[in-house]
Amino acid sequence: EQFYSQQHSSLINKAYQTLLNPLSRGLYLLELNGVEPAQETDCDADSAFLTEIMEINEKLAGPKNEDVLQEIETLIKVKQEELTREVTAAFERDDLQEAKKLLAKMKYFANLKDKLKNKQIPS
Repeated sequence: EQFYSQQHSSLINKAYQTLLNPLSRGLYLLELNGVEPAQETDCDADSAFLTEIMEINEKLAGPKNEDVLQEIETLIKVKQEELTREVTAAFERDDLQEAKKLLAKMKYFANLKDKLKNKQIPS
């Protein structure tokens, strides 16, 4: 009984973590609908979006400047919230291909957020 409880507790925690994060939740919903998530090699993203990502990456690669890091953090947060709303709307319309494209963009911003966190950790 104790082993059974531990197993299910672990599954419940994993499910909660998956559903808590909009990106992982969206990827899971795609999986449930039989849609493969976009791979990093897929080049469906528009050039303006890729340029924006490159510019943010360049700012992150530059010298550590708290004002710039705060600006990037705010931008990432706003973009993630915007993309989350758009993905939600795409799923509500049952437009899985649009959701797939938006989730690919969300992955880029999740990567930028990770880079930002690494940059903010004191050396």
